[in-house]
Amino acid sequence: MSIDELTFDAAGLIPAVVQQYDTREVLMVGWMNAESVRRTAETGRSTFWSRSRQEYWVKGETSGHRQHVKEILVDCDADTLLVLVDQEGPACHTGTRSCFEHGTIEVKTA
Repeated sequence: MSIDELTFDAAGLIPAVVQQYDTREVLMVGWMNAESVRRTAETGRSTFWSRSRQEYWVKGETSGHRQHVKEILVDCDADTLLVLVDQEGPACHTGTRSCFEHGTIEVKTA
């Protein structure tokens, strides 16, 4: 599949779920535009678009907690990416391995 075939939202972005390639642990979610998808594919380093700063950022560029991209998968609607990486150190800016270690919402079962 080519980048041109992806479905971006009105802001030109697509969500990217990042998982550890061997354990499938969900590490984080980021946003990419067409250029950051291209940069990620070409460099093998996760590159995202910062919605708040309006600029590109490469995961680990300042922290050293790099993501080495193994594969980029596209979902059935071509509107979400699954980025399989080998994570160096914590993925979350808070210092935890995953961004999903900060609480849960109780689910009532029927």
